Order: sequence, then structure tokens, then C-alpha cells
Amino acid sequence: MSGSRRRPGPAGPGGLRVVPGRHQGQERLYVCRPDGGSAAWYDREAARVHLLSEADREDVLQALGPFLTGPVAVGPPPVPTAADLARLSLHPDDDLAPNRPGEALLIALDRDPAPAHRLRPDPRRRALTAERTVGGALDRLDGAGWHTLHSIPLPGGDRVHHLVIGPGGLFAVHSLYARKQRVRIADPVVTLGRRAPEPLLRLLRALAARASYALTAEVVPLLALTDPAGLLVTAPPRALRVLDAASLPALARLGGVLKPADADALHAMARDRRTWNRV
Repeated sequence: MSGSRRRPGPAGPGGLRVVPGRHQGQERLYVCRPDGGSAAWYDREAARVHLLSEADREDVLQALGPFLTGPVAVGPPPVPTAADLARLSLHPDDDLAPNRPGEALLIALDRDPAPAHRLRPDPRRRALTAERTVGGALDRLDGAGWHTLHSIPLPGGDRVHHLVIGPGGLFAVHSLYARKQRVRIADPVVTLGRRAPEPLLRLLRALAARASYALTAEVVPLLALTDPAGLLVTAPPRALRVLDAASLPALARLGGVLKPADADALHAMARDRRTWNRV
């Protein structure tokens, strides 16, 4: 389902395409072959083009030409880790890493925009605001050794809004727009303002359980509220965290669960769309 991803640039010499991505919190530009495999990647921070085959040097540099901002070193990449090898073999259409926060909602709004004149705001817009707010906060954890994936599609039409992987473990994060509204939580029910109560926590646990099955690792459900006017929790929810978006940076202080190599390996598995096909 390639429509849920950032579109790669136009094909260049040798059919090479330049696709944006991230690795351990750093932006990269991947140069992909027509079959989806990688020919090279450009590390902006290091000002280095990592070339997988010297035979592709001229075509790679020509494809990257519009993106190079100064002199760069060109050479073979460092010895790849197992996670690197998994990523390099991943077809761009199966790579979920480029998904933006709210990717599925952005596509839905593009395909079926709301009427120009309506009495109430399109609820998808508020949901998109929540996912962008929460997703932006989670993306800023990258420098602390965390990886975040957004809008992970699951069979049956469900999706995980955000999956966060890092030293403190794995979290399936669900964004909820709560601006200037009081939130009451009585496990498993969530009441938002004057709306009817909904068993939202039951859904979050089910999504986290599916993610745990797919990754063969414990995934903790987390409800992230955007700008609530107040929060009342009648009892601590079972095996579930509740945070407002402003408190999400506190996740960076968690540790002792995953080693960096394990976090990288789980991220490589989670970014592959095929991992989620049977959950």
C-alpha cells in the first residue's frame, strides 16, 4: 500500500531514486535501485555518502546531486549490523519508517475531504492534530536512543497510532484529542468532556497485544492526551500508562529494558509492513 508513505523522488540515472529516512535519530537519504534495494545512503551529519558498490559511484552522485550541500566523502559503509542488513533488504513499499504522524488520516482526508460548509468540524481534523502533536513529541526522543514509527496498519482496518522502541521498552501509543476538555478514566472506560463513555482502554490493550504477538516482545499500551483541561483517574489502569503529550519526553528517562542492539533489531522488524500482516 504505497499510498501510505512519503513518495520517493523521480527516477534518476540508472533508475535510481532518492528516498528520505531516519536511522538512530539522524536523517538520511537512501538511494534505491529500481528493484527497491539500496545502492547507497547519504548521511548529512557526517557529510558522507556510503556507497555499497564502487560501480554505482557516478550514478549515485548524480542522483544525489540536488541534495548535496557541500563537499562530501564517498566510500564504503561501516560493517553493517543485523538491523542494517534487514533494512537494506527492505523494499520501499514495505518500509513504514517514512510514515508521518497521522499518515492514514492525511491520506483519508486527501481522498475524501469534508464538505467546505458543515455545522461541526470534521472529527478527523482533530484526530490528526492529536497524532501530529503526540508524534512530534515522540520523534524528538530519537536522539536519546529511541525509535518511533507512525500509523502502523493492521489487518481489519485497525492501526497503531505510534510505536516507540527504546531503552525503556516498547510502547503502543494512542493519541486522543482532549483540548480544553476534562477526561475521566475508570478502567476500561474513558469519558471525554460531555461525550458518552467509551471502553477505549480495552481497545488499546488489544492493539498492544497484537503488536506484542507480531514482535514477540512485550508492548505496553499508552494513552497520550493532548492538552486536557483536567484528568481524573478513579483507579490506576491495569498494565497501561496515561500521559499528556507534554509529559511524553519523560519516556527518555526510562531504561534497563532493551540494549541498543535489541532496540535496533526490533525497530528493523517493526518497520517492515509484512511483520503486521498476520496479527
